[in-house]
Amino acid sequence: MADPQSNVPLRPDAVAPASGVIHVRTRLTADFTVIANALIQRRGSAVTVGVAAYILSLPDGSPVSIAALCEHFTEGEILISRALRELEAAGYLERRRERLPSGQIRTRTYFYDAPGGDPDPDGPPWPPRRRRPRDRPAAAQAAPTYTTGRDDAPGQAAAQTPSPLADADPQAVAVLAALRRVDPRLVISQQEAARLAPAVGQWLAAGVGVPQITELLTARLPDRLRARPAGILAFRLRETPLPAPHQPTPPGKCPTVPPLQTCDGCDRAFRASEPGHCRDCRTADPLRAAG
Repeated sequence: MADPQSNVPLRPDAVAPASGVIHVRTRLTADFTVIANALIQRRGSAVTVGVAAYILSLPDGSPVSIAALCEHFTEGEILISRALRELEAAGYLERRRERLPSGQIRTRTYFYDAPGGDPDPDGPPWPPRRRRPRDRPAAAQAAPTYTTGRDDAPGQAAAQTPSPLADADPQAVAVLAALRRVDPRLVISQQEAARLAPAVGQWLAAGVGVPQITELLTARLPDRLRARPAGILAFRLRETPLPAPHQPTPPGKCPTVPPLQTCDGCDRAFRASEPGHCRDCRTADPLRAAG
């Protein structure tokens, strides 16, 4: 108890520190979360600490999949997925596939206030905690995969789950997947590609070419994306009017070019269908008449 605690207010006669942070405390009686200092002061990624604090503040039953977390944070899937893996490796987070009484298999997420800690005896009953991945033999360890929780048919493995792209237009998906070749920041997941594919398919069905679609989705992007790439693409697909399909010039037919004429006022050559004055002389004549 001799160590100073950051949540203890200064005594009235205490002297404020000469440097560093000075806490201005407000006694909270509602809408607050108790988080261990070991987690908040954890060295490493600030994204990992922020994701952990956010999950701890949520009520039981809230979705914490990568897609749900990306809707709350501005970071993309790569950083969110990395944060979840770090929390799982540290023992704060655990994901299990459990069989329900109905026979269905569901992925459940458990988040611990402290690694290796026991559940609150006054809280809801928790199932026995399994050994953490680093406690199992190396051959039995597998890279954790974070996906949106869903119910599976009895006895089916997660690997048998059909891809979300199964019913999407393959050409539209190929257009979306190729955008990262133009801008490496435009990387989207399979779920996002399946969600955006119908809008791209409408443009393709209207006769809009792939190069024109790529140009409309990638042109004039800001230097720093403040939203997820999928959100930016969805906005452009939704707000951009359906462009007219590109009409190439038929082979062997050249566009009509007016013939060259000699200006009656300055002898300058210009293109027009009939003889007369060039544009500069036509503009200058009214001015001279007005003077």
